[in-house]
Amino acid sequence: MSFDIHERVRQDYQQILMDPAGSILTGDADAETVSSSVGYTPEELALVPAEANLGLGCGNPLRAAGLQPGEVVIDLGSGAGLDVFLSAVQVGRRGKAIGVDMTPEMLAAARRIARENRIRNVEFRLGEIENLPAADNFADVCISNCVINLSPNKARVYREIFRVLKPGGRISICDIIIRKQIPKELQDDPNMHSC
Repeated sequence: MSFDIHERVRQDYQQILMDPAGSILTGDADAETVSSSVGYTPEELALVPAEANLGLGCGNPLRAAGLQPGEVVIDLGSGAGLDVFLSAVQVGRRGKAIGVDMTPEMLAAARRIARENRIRNVEFRLGEIENLPAADNFADVCISNCVINLSPNKARVYREIFRVLKPGGRISICDIIIRKQIPKELQDDPNMHSC
């Protein structure tokens, strides 16, 4: 491949914030419809600021996460913060929900949403999921929603998840997997790496 996958993904997700209709990732459906179709209930979506929902997930990682009050959760590829804000509700004011994203524009949007809505038990950190900006044995739970598939080094992502998890920590991931080899022309197509 003659392009940087991280840079391509960064550009595509930056584009979503600037022109959602022009992105291959958002399609014609509104964010609430897309999120409802992959497992978020109307009650869950009503708990968070609507602008945090960009309709980009492929599932609801909180369904199996079993978050408890007081826990620390890290969301890999947090975008505008939908799963971080939902996690913050579940872990309560004594807990913490941390989003990690490599797109500065997404982080700026998530931080603004948190500030404007006075959501204090959240934090958004700039970083790549292959090099998580968190200490060893830091989190009770790691979640991710349709992001690990974007990484060119998935083994490194999982090593990082296990590094930051406390002993006995949990993982809840929604993602896309393939069952057969992707044709070479699609592997080398930069437009396909953010899907």
